[in-house]
Amino acid sequence: MTKPTQVPFADHIGLSLVRMEAGEAELTVQMKPELLNTWQVAHGGVTMTLLDVTMAHAARSLNMKGEDKGPGVVTVEMKTTFMRPGEGDLRCHARVLHRSSTMAYTEGSVYTESGLLCAHATGTFKYLRALPAAGGLRVLPRKDGSE
Repeated sequence: MTKPTQVPFADHIGLSLVRMEAGEAELTVQMKPELLNTWQVAHGGVTMTLLDVTMAHAARSLNMKGEDKGPGVVTVEMKTTFMRPGEGDLRCHARVLHRSSTMAYTEGSVYTESGLLCAHATGTFKYLRALPAAGGLRVLPRKDGSE
């Protein structure tokens, strides 16, 4: 069963959360024309977003309490290697390699629809404490007073 990631951009491009537990996560994305490059394969930005979000979910899974995904994370560093074009729907698996009290060190791999490895990444994520504002993000007015 897949479900939204609760990351607005990731949900907008169609990433789906398959699994998130014990330092691992798996997400998928169904290709659609607007996610392709001029060669009609997954745009590199889509592949990198899939890696980034999947590795972040793996990091967050270590702090989960039931349905609560625990404190958020921000990407500190990410290195991606592309091996072959991302053809068809893509699947990403990520895991935490090491964790400290404030950081998670992860790796992730993206596979094509036929199971071929097309990209691999390592990433470092910083754990964030929950923000005190219950209302979510606040849009601050610009210096000229407009929004």
